[in-house]
Amino acid sequence: MRIPFIAGNWKMFKTRAEAEAFALEFKELYQGTDVRTAICAPFTDLATLVKLFEGTDIGVGAQNVHFAEDGAYTGEISVRMLEDIGVDYCIVGHSERRQYFAETNETVNLKLKKLLEGSIRPIMCCGESLEQRDAGVLFDFVKEQLVEGLAGISADDMKKIVIAYEPIWAIGTGRTASPEQAEEMCAFIRQILIELYDEETADEVIIQYGGSVKPANATEIMNQDEIDGALVGGASLKAADFMQIIDF
Repeated sequence: MRIPFIAGNWKMFKTRAEAEAFALEFKELYQGTDVRTAICAPFTDLATLVKLFEGTDIGVGAQNVHFAEDGAYTGEISVRMLEDIGVDYCIVGHSERRQYFAETNETVNLKLKKLLEGSIRPIMCCGESLEQRDAGVLFDFVKEQLVEGLAGISADDMKKIVIAYEPIWAIGTGRTASPEQAEEMCAFIRQILIELYDEETADEVIIQYGGSVKPANATEIMNQDEIDGALVGGASLKAADFMQIIDF
C-alpha cells in the first residue's frame, strides 16, 4: 500500500531566520500523521531545517543537485554535500529548472542516477505546457520525459523515485488542473511505468500532483485513485496552510 507523500517546495523563499520560525510553528501544528511529509528548501535553509526537525518524521529536501561527484562547477552542490547535511529528498527536473537553467531529460537522468548511488530519495518532476496540452501532444511529451529521464534505471531503484506530475500551466498561476485531468495523467504515468518496468514496480511508485495545490482543493485532488500526494508550492510557505493540506 502506497503511503501518501506531501512535500512543500519553497522555491527561492525564506532566509534562515524565516525557515527557523516556520519550523518551530510547524512542529507545534504537526502532531504526527499517516502522511509522509517533507519540506524542500533553498540550500541555505537545509542545515537549519535538518537540525530543527531532528527527532520528528518530517523530511527535508533540496531543490536541485549536480550529477558530478565534485569538480569545477561554480555555484553547484553535490550529492555528497547534501548527504553531509542530512538531507532526505531532492527535487530533480522541476519545470523552472528546465525553463531557466537548461535542465534536460539527459541531465535529469544523470542526477537521478547520482542520487540513487547515495541515500537521498529523488522527486522527479514531469509535466506539459499549455501549448502542448492544447496541441494534444501532452501524453507524448510526458512519456518522452519519463522514458529519457529514467533510462538505465533498474526496477529496484525505480521504487525509490517519487514522480511529481506538475503541468507547467498550473505552477504558480493559481490555475489548477481539475481532479479528473490530474488523475488522467497520473494514471497514464503509472501505465508508462508498467511498460518500462512491470506492474509490481509501478504499483509501488508514489506519484504526486503539483500545481497550485492549496487547502481548498487538496482533499479533492488527494481523493483520486492514482494520486499519492502533492508537491506544494506557495501554500507550503505558511505552516498553517501546509498543515491543512497534510490533513486533507
